[in-house]
Amino acid sequence: MRARVLAAATSVVLLAGCAPGPGSGPVVNSPSATSVPSPTEPAPTSPPAVAPTGAPEVIAEGLEAPWSVVRLPDGGVLVSERDSGRIVEVLEDGTLREAGVVEGVAVGGEGGLLGLAHRPGDADDAASLYAYFTSDSDNRVVRMPLTGVTGELGLGRAEPVLTGIPRAGNHNGGRLAFGPDGLLYVTTGDAGDRDSSQDLESLGGKILRMTPEGEPAPDNPFDSLVWSFGHRNVQGIAWDAAGGMWAAEFGQNTWDELNRIVPGGNYGWPEVEGRADEARFTDPAVQWPTGEASPSGIAVVGDTVVVAALRGERLWWASPAITSPTDVVDTYAGEYGRFRDVIAGPDGELWALTNNTDGRGSPREGDDRLLRIRVSDTD
Repeated sequence: MRARVLAAATSVVLLAGCAPGPGSGPVVNSPSATSVPSPTEPAPTSPPAVAPTGAPEVIAEGLEAPWSVVRLPDGGVLVSERDSGRIVEVLEDGTLREAGVVEGVAVGGEGGLLGLAHRPGDADDAASLYAYFTSDSDNRVVRMPLTGVTGELGLGRAEPVLTGIPRAGNHNGGRLAFGPDGLLYVTTGDAGDRDSSQDLESLGGKILRMTPEGEPAPDNPFDSLVWSFGHRNVQGIAWDAAGGMWAAEFGQNTWDELNRIVPGGNYGWPEVEGRADEARFTDPAVQWPTGEASPSGIAVVGDTVVVAALRGERLWWASPAITSPTDVVDTYAGEYGRFRDVIAGPDGELWALTNNTDGRGSPREGDDRLLRIRVSDTD
């Protein structure tokens, strides 16, 4: 099951000033003087690292080019389908039903209906579902009232939250998540304009941080929506138990990256892929040859960052998350095809979304699937 284990004693470690070309397997980067430290302290009691136990179980199948999955507090499950613009509800018996269709989705290349995020209701607002999608003119974020109850969920009229994100046939970013601070984080790609990633006036090639209404968070580092920059195409974000933020990023031809995100951090694109060892850039914690990753969604389960790999057709498990990974393990290589998203499931398990029907995979009977993966402590 654990196809390749790179424990601390056997992991490939880059020493300061040394940056070899990609070989086989991940490279675990040791901290350097150029790395920006984590903005958080370790949790008082760190959770254990985890590993999968047993074979994955199918929760649902028959999804078409799925991109993002969200779990609702009452047990409801929603999945976005990139090319249809549909948001489908996964019922308890695995049946799929259409909860709604997002209007204005323009499908093409890697564009379409992408990330989802749920915001619970409060005394002032009803519960809402946020969606990131490609329109005819841009990428944008909208929010929709979430209506009905589990098994009969529906969506109200979409209201724009953020428009004007650069769009293209590829590198559209698209991941949404509410952080531990209650603010909305949005990942954007460079949309083929490499220089935009270093331009703080552009929304391209960034991680953005905003209020639920789409306004810049008051303590953002540049008095704008920008939280971090120098990104090529981030499609996965998650937080560890100490509140540290992680992101997975597509490289071009050399290195894919798992980065610890800090406010104002410059992650180097297009001037560098992988470790730079330059004071102006923040180096990745882990980097992979692009053929073994193409990372999309990520999740933190216990003290382990789990990375969904598209081209790599596997899941990567990197731990410990709080202090920075030293052990990197891959599982299911080639068994289920491309993985697009992963989320923490109930009772500490992991849910994973395959992505073989998007035009780049090789669909198998039943694709695409939502899978349940049981985990156990590695201690």
